[in-house]
Amino acid sequence: MLPINRSKTARRASAAIAAFVVASVIVTGCGKDKNNAGAATDTSNPDVVATYKEGGQVTRGEYDKFVGAIKFFNPMYAQFETDPSFQEHMVKQLIAFKVLGAKADEPSKKDAETKATEQVDQIKQYFEQQGGDKNALDTQLKTVNITQDDLKNYVRQSLVVLNDAEKKVTDDQVKAKYDENAKANAYTIATVSHILVSLKDENQEKEIRTKEEALARAKEVKQKLDAGGDFAELAKQYSDDGGSKNNGGKYENAEVGQWLEGFKKAAIELPIGQISEPVETEYGYHIMKVEARKTKTLDEVKDQIKSEQAEAQVMDFIDKELPGLIEKIDTAKLPQPAPAPATPNTGTGTGTTTPAPSGTDQQQPAQQQPATTTK
Repeated sequence: MLPINRSKTARRASAAIAAFVVASVIVTGCGKDKNNAGAATDTSNPDVVATYKEGGQVTRGEYDKFVGAIKFFNPMYAQFETDPSFQEHMVKQLIAFKVLGAKADEPSKKDAETKATEQVDQIKQYFEQQGGDKNALDTQLKTVNITQDDLKNYVRQSLVVLNDAEKKVTDDQVKAKYDENAKANAYTIATVSHILVSLKDENQEKEIRTKEEALARAKEVKQKLDAGGDFAELAKQYSDDGGSKNNGGKYENAEVGQWLEGFKKAAIELPIGQISEPVETEYGYHIMKVEARKTKTLDEVKDQIKSEQAEAQVMDFIDKELPGLIEKIDTAKLPQPAPAPATPNTGTGTGTTTPAPSGTDQQQPAQQQPATTTK
């Protein structure tokens, strides 16, 4: 297992950036959410669920289509569908898209239209190739009660806002952010070989050796390498990293920022070609060798930085300006939780059932707020 820092690499799931979520679909397959299959949603419902200044409003139909697209890209969000906090977050995001989209210039809108068409076509082709059925995408969309037009509209909304925001990001802002990130080694890439002596099994569930045993084994590996042992052969023999042991323990051109602190520090500081002493992480001990290291140039990452800065602008708008525009959000008109099941009467009476007491606290899953804008 590569010593990934999960807190940094588990990027907030995208609920807004179509360019990113399309890539996510192609990688993960965006499988059908069985828990939500067949759920009925009236996507033409004209009930007003939110209002904002200058006569703006969000209907239940708009909301259902918006959330349906989000569930298509991120099926995990179906479990929060009746959570008022989630609903409020979704309404705010939709209002932000409508407000910012209305302010966007025509070139941004035209470009978004073109890219939305291209991306929906890519998704359609992906599902056709996977299932051999030209209607495969429509079948998937039915599980969240939206159409291809609804999906395209969602993608277009996202891109209009971000295209316009990117135009407001200056070259000076990009350069300043690059310098800041480069100083923190955010753009450092390294090719590293390692031999992991793990404390637990491959699934990180069962302990297979103590720290003392792992350290002793790691030192044994180091001694063999110092004596001229072949790194690749010793990786096959000793490493507990199933993802790299048969490849000489090597990970090529990887971003060091994703790694756990001890491993990251060694990847940045270890002289090229030198075998490390045992490096401790939460997985165990690593014997490492950095084979190459470089920093991405500004030209290589400027588009990425510009997109990230644009996303930050949109998030800043939602946090600071949007609350002053919203007049009302009526979550009572949005999907409600199912009634609590009847509970048996434990008294000595007739044995009939009685409903759960009103006001019973029905615990919701831990909230996983979707990111408003993330690539």
